[in-house]
Amino acid sequence: MAACVGKAAAGLLNRLKTTAPTVRTLSVSHTLTQKVPCSLWKLGRLNHVAIAVPNLEKAQSFYKSVLGAQVSETVPLPEHGVYTIFVELGNTKLELLHPLGEKSPIAGFLQKNKAGGMHHICIEVDDIKAAMTELKEKKIRILSEEPKIGAHGKPVIFLHPKDCDGVLVELEQA
Repeated sequence: MAACVGKAAAGLLNRLKTTAPTVRTLSVSHTLTQKVPCSLWKLGRLNHVAIAVPNLEKAQSFYKSVLGAQVSETVPLPEHGVYTIFVELGNTKLELLHPLGEKSPIAGFLQKNKAGGMHHICIEVDDIKAAMTELKEKKIRILSEEPKIGAHGKPVIFLHPKDCDGVLVELEQA
């Protein structure tokens, strides 16, 4: 056994003496060197994820009492047909949505999804008008002709989920 170990060690030592060091070069992928199309607007951070809830008080209590999150008061937004509550998470927020009025888009969502669920994501943009113009040119459908004032008092638009891989996307002026 000792002879085997000795021969293996000697063979390894010989290979170490004769092996040339390998020089590695970094190659930059073609996608990193391609020019990104210039845009007049810039996509920003994730502002919030919106969740439609069938029972707003129960959802508010869950995030506040069970998880210990900082939770806002209920705010009615008649122009959007919703009641909203924001749950602070540090790096983003959850927006709890509940129907307000007969024509609420959340009422329709909850008819299809009785237990509630994720409704949309909201991403900030630095220039909502420029974003609208460019997105229309790219054949992305916007669900309103003009921005509406959202829950944060800032202009918002919604992009059609069929043009966004099945996700309703809200853009909010930063």
